[in-house]
Amino acid sequence: MARPAPLSGFPEWLPGQRMVEQQVIDSLRGTFESWGFAPIETRAAEPLGELLRKGEIDKEVYVLRRLHAEESEAAGTDATEAARQLGLHFDLTVPFARYVLENAGKLQFPFRRYQVQKVWRGERPQEGRYREFCQADIDIVGAGELPFHHDVEIAQVMTEALAALPVPPLTLQLNNRRLIEGFYLGLGAEDVPAVMRAVDKLDKIGPDGVRDLLLAAGLKDGAATACLELAGIVTADSSFADRVAALGVEHELLNQGIAELVAVVDGAADLAGDRVRITADLRIARGLDYYTGTVYETRMESLEHLGSVCSGGRYESLASDGAHSYPGVGISFGVTRTLGPLFARGRLSASRDVPTCVVVALPEEAMRPACARVAAALRRRGIAAEVAPSAARFGKQIRYADRRGIPFVWFPGEGLSGSVKDIRSGEQVEADAADWAPPEQDLRPRIVVTDSDGD
Repeated sequence: MARPAPLSGFPEWLPGQRMVEQQVIDSLRGTFESWGFAPIETRAAEPLGELLRKGEIDKEVYVLRRLHAEESEAAGTDATEAARQLGLHFDLTVPFARYVLENAGKLQFPFRRYQVQKVWRGERPQEGRYREFCQADIDIVGAGELPFHHDVEIAQVMTEALAALPVPPLTLQLNNRRLIEGFYLGLGAEDVPAVMRAVDKLDKIGPDGVRDLLLAAGLKDGAATACLELAGIVTADSSFADRVAALGVEHELLNQGIAELVAVVDGAADLAGDRVRITADLRIARGLDYYTGTVYETRMESLEHLGSVCSGGRYESLASDGAHSYPGVGISFGVTRTLGPLFARGRLSASRDVPTCVVVALPEEAMRPACARVAAALRRRGIAAEVAPSAARFGKQIRYADRRGIPFVWFPGEGLSGSVKDIRSGEQVEADAADWAPPEQDLRPRIVVTDSDGD
């Protein structure tokens, strides 16, 4: 069999990288649960009709069907056929909305959930963008209404969660859709979505290009200038409010948005620090037809070209069954999107590629049962241990441990006694498997962070 070629966009981590990913997920899970979020997992497939309701993603959905499906089933494209077909979910929000509707009678609202799962998206693979990737989402959903203070809480939870991760410093950028929509309305904009789309292209086409789009959307030159001035406001505190007021635009929706954004920025400030900075950035808007209030985006220092690695916002109608509406606020952290580029640059690794802390040396094959009892005694006390694979010379068994980064080799004596050697320092001491323990930092693989890119 020929050596298989890699499949682009479907990352597979090496063991050490996988252990780093698991520790990151464990850290996120620990923070989320400490704030009272409950775990759920939704199915991988959803009716294609439901997935296609989010129209901008229709070319990226992976369709799921049987290999020997009927031709009519495989080729069907009308609404009825799409409803019967299945597709893999491309985010965790669509399946979560369906989950809320199906289980509303069993859930207590406001419902606080976290979800860490794979998603699939058929886009062109590139750095930070994959066809299969892991996301970690948190949401708070209400029945009929959801008080605004939950917007503040989501920012606080994710700030704390991100600050605990072994990644470069992050900047959580906050804005409010009511603020920018109210500002554009106050300027007399008749097509607010067109104005928002134009400003959203600021990084790609620059101020002059955006100005042309704003004028094409019906704004006067002075109004276009005001839009660009608003988009340029970035502050590390709530002083943005005074700068917006200085632009002289008035609208009730604008005032509401300013007050909400002040509350979110001030509410998250105490949890911010060197690991996570908080900024009010009045350019970001997120999904044009989706979010209705607070919006969140996150950039990673020195890797800003990746775009946002953690995004979300307030949506007044996550789901509705016609009689009931379920508003929510949430944010999603791209686990694979964040870790993949760091792995590729050698900036994140594990201190060893296996969980094993101790290799029990095997003097001769006949002693394997006795050595296994030593390893079992260590494992019962939470120390990962394995018996050497063969009764080779001790030097070869030590090299076996060294190549895997395993720090200790145990040389058996009588019963559970023996001696244990730190193969890094060469120090060897008498020990008993019933009470010996390695230093805390050696017990499990640790995440190793390198500040600069590897060669």
